[in-house]
Amino acid sequence: MNAEAPQREPARLAPDCRILVLALSGIGDTLVATPFIHELRANFPEARLEALVLWPGARSLLDRNPHLDAVHQHDFIKASKLASLRFVLGLRRRRFDLSVNTHTQGRRGYRVIARLIGARERLSHQYENEGWPDRYLVTRSLPQDYSVHGAVNNNRLLGLIGKAPCLPRPAYELFLAPEEEAWAAAFLAKNHLEGKRFLGIHVGSGGTKNLALRRWPLERYVELAGRIHDGFPNLPVVFFGGPEERVAHSELWAALRGGPVCFPESPSVRHAAALLRHCTAFLSVDTLFMHLAAAVAVPHQFVIETPTVNPPVFPLRDRWTLIPNPGVAGRNLDFYRYDGRPIAGTPATLLRLMESVSVGAVFDALRPTIS
Repeated sequence: MNAEAPQREPARLAPDCRILVLALSGIGDTLVATPFIHELRANFPEARLEALVLWPGARSLLDRNPHLDAVHQHDFIKASKLASLRFVLGLRRRRFDLSVNTHTQGRRGYRVIARLIGARERLSHQYENEGWPDRYLVTRSLPQDYSVHGAVNNNRLLGLIGKAPCLPRPAYELFLAPEEEAWAAAFLAKNHLEGKRFLGIHVGSGGTKNLALRRWPLERYVELAGRIHDGFPNLPVVFFGGPEERVAHSELWAALRGGPVCFPESPSVRHAAALLRHCTAFLSVDTLFMHLAAAVAVPHQFVIETPTVNPPVFPLRDRWTLIPNPGVAGRNLDFYRYDGRPIAGTPATLLRLMESVSVGAVFDALRPTIS
């Protein structure tokens, strides 16, 4: 699959074909895949369209999606090889006509899974770790493009099957349930936040590979919250997160007892998204919560730059603010590419990299919005 080699004629699929979308990388990447899922449905309204995800949270994000006929979830990391093989063979019996590995699934293992499922046509992007096995694992591919969003990379795959985007522009799609909206409303009422402006913050940064090292230091969040309380004492701060942030939230609570802070324990990521919708502004690094904030259109979104921030994972929205990281200094691709490898650099190096973003820089970026 040489990037310079001419592609064959596009594959032709019947209107009532069976399609499987594989979105097996991060939970946020599953949200990035939702515009492509909509495009597939628009191009194949009579098709049987299903999705396969790795994480329970990813499956949750696809709940109530009207463009999907079924969602399959299997933890290939925790499950035994035998259990995973049985699961994959079960999908193979569904006889898919097309499978698509969406961006940014650079690990070859994701393409191996697609091959085992055995759809007649198997689409993927070409990554830096591509080699001769990939000629057997997928049937058609095109080079990924680091200069455009992952949703655009996904839509370009449509050309391999003779289709083109139908929608005016790609947008995240998250279909919240009334009970999730009601939970958010109840939280706002209980914490006296109804109708108030407040800042949302997520201090996490993912737990696979060494992605936790892109976290902005917790003590910086403590100092930032203190400066916000001193300068804007009537502005509440709501810290979002899941079980992975429980320890960090305990430390924050111990350090910030004097300020107006909340730590919602949302029943699911979807409930958290329903609450995010009410934020005036939201601050994070590039995580699932960054994509959720874009999906629910938080009015003002701020992202602290990490080594992993590249255009394919930018928030999919028109306006947002990137708080520059002087340690990264535009060298993002020197640190991280979608080839299945961790962030380049020793733990000490990466920690120093994130420490290079000062509290003053973040506060100054937020000030015009929260004042």
